[in-house]
Amino acid sequence: MGMWASLDAMWEMPAEKRIFGAVLLFSWTVYLWETFLAQRQRRIYKTTTHVPLELGQIMDSETFEKSRLYQLDKSTFSFWSGLYSEIEGTTLGFFMKDAVKKFIVTQCILLPVSSLLLYIIKIGGDYFFIYAWLFTLVVSLVLVTIYADYIAPLFDKFTPLPEGKLKQEIEVMAKSIDFPLTKVYVVEGSKRSSHSNAYFYGFFKNKRIVLFDTLLEEYSVLNKAILEESGVEARKDGEGDSEEIKANVKNKKQGCKNEEVLAVLGHELGHWKLGHTVKNIIISQMNSFLCFFLFAVLIGRKELFSAFGFYNSQPTLIGLLIIFQFIFSPYNEVLSFCLTVLSRRFEFQADAFAKKLGKAKDLYSALIKLNKDNLGFPVSDWLFSMWHYSHPPLLERLQALESSKQD
Repeated sequence: MGMWASLDAMWEMPAEKRIFGAVLLFSWTVYLWETFLAQRQRRIYKTTTHVPLELGQIMDSETFEKSRLYQLDKSTFSFWSGLYSEIEGTTLGFFMKDAVKKFIVTQCILLPVSSLLLYIIKIGGDYFFIYAWLFTLVVSLVLVTIYADYIAPLFDKFTPLPEGKLKQEIEVMAKSIDFPLTKVYVVEGSKRSSHSNAYFYGFFKNKRIVLFDTLLEEYSVLNKAILEESGVEARKDGEGDSEEIKANVKNKKQGCKNEEVLAVLGHELGHWKLGHTVKNIIISQMNSFLCFFLFAVLIGRKELFSAFGFYNSQPTLIGLLIIFQFIFSPYNEVLSFCLTVLSRRFEFQADAFAKKLGKAKDLYSALIKLNKDNLGFPVSDWLFSMWHYSHPPLLERLQALESSKQD
């Protein structure tokens, strides 16, 4: 009877107190759920101390243990590890300069966009949500268009990939699937972190590909430093160097060979060919429209403002924060999970596309190298993975590729 009496008492509370109580309850529920998942994954980090049999031939014990300890520390000190990854391999001066640039660029974009959005909401009348949605759509398209050419170069150096075998093979592969490639760049991502990546951008017939220098063996700053430190001459045959030195260098080297880079690009271009980029844009805009519509329905409810201490006024900016940050929290959690599931499906499909291009074997080895370079841990708790990982765990991707690795 006590529980039901408490629920009845809560329901008899003023609307603003019920709203605040519901928001607080959901916030604690999410916190406890995330803590539960994190503890499950921490248990995996602590108990999985040996290389899984599936990876015994492709991952050495030293790399596995380094990855395990890195992920364990990261789960304990997520803030500090995130800060470390931001400043890893660079100096304090670079970090401060980068932070100032980010602040200035963010303010230059955020302030005018926010001001215009608030103005549209104020003068838009009953259908302001349509105009607000159209405005954010235009802003999104503009930012996507100008980001790589005008914003990203403020933080990292982009240089055209020189003429050579790799560029020729990229152009041939792009042409074979009708990808309208115009330029290929190498970005100096090594100043920011050791993580490797590749992506494409651009609309219509003006597509460009960007390769991180950490993805390319020949461009890796770390590799050059390792060669100098080990006394190994930078020549392909390695003739004259001891087997022990060559094995040590190979184990520490970063990045992928040209064939593996092409396999990674085959995966990325698979996202384009299979329409994943367009599908994500459509889903994003449908969600944006729905949120603005619900915002229009809720913005007039005084109890929402009262629940957060605004009894005599209903500022539009405060309404945006309350509704989008707190009231939409349950919806955002469900949406985030659904998008994670969809993203994993897209990743498997892009891997399958690379297989059709005959890149299964090279993608297999590239995924292992990238996992090593990014200090990814190959073993995951299934529930933690299902909730958090937008990309399938390494072992699942390798198993999917295994059947046609020899294609």
